[in-house]
Amino acid sequence: MMVRIRLSRGGARKRPYYHIVVMDQRDRRDGRSLERIGSYDPALETQDRIKIDIERLDYWVSKGAQISERVKYLKKYSLDPENVKTRQKVKALQLEKAKQKRLSKKQAEAAPVEETVEAAPVEETVEAAPVEETVEAAPVEASEENTEK
Repeated sequence: MMVRIRLSRGGARKRPYYHIVVMDQRDRRDGRSLERIGSYDPALETQDRIKIDIERLDYWVSKGAQISERVKYLKKYSLDPENVKTRQKVKALQLEKAKQKRLSKKQAEAAPVEETVEAAPVEETVEAAPVEETVEAAPVEASEENTEK
């Protein structure tokens, strides 16, 4: 029997919650599991976001269980207590950059309006190129024939 440690989805629609479970790899994603060894709640921003019983995880790995890529990633970040602090700092920096970007957009939109108001009174004089007029002589014979009829 191939045993795998992976995520099993729970929670409501558009509000996911995952259990970290040990199960036969042929079972369905949310099917019967051998053991629940942790949880992952992506909605939380605290240390409670990822909970893994590392002793049980190591036990199952020693028995030959394979760890899914996502669980490896979660294990890596759950072991680092500084990860939550760095993630919060990064998020704060991203919010600050977005705020600065919005402010610069508003200033950029306001600036062209002021420039066009100032530029309107300035007029450039364009000299017209001299045009030579050519006068063609009207056909006299054609006009006389029309009057005789």
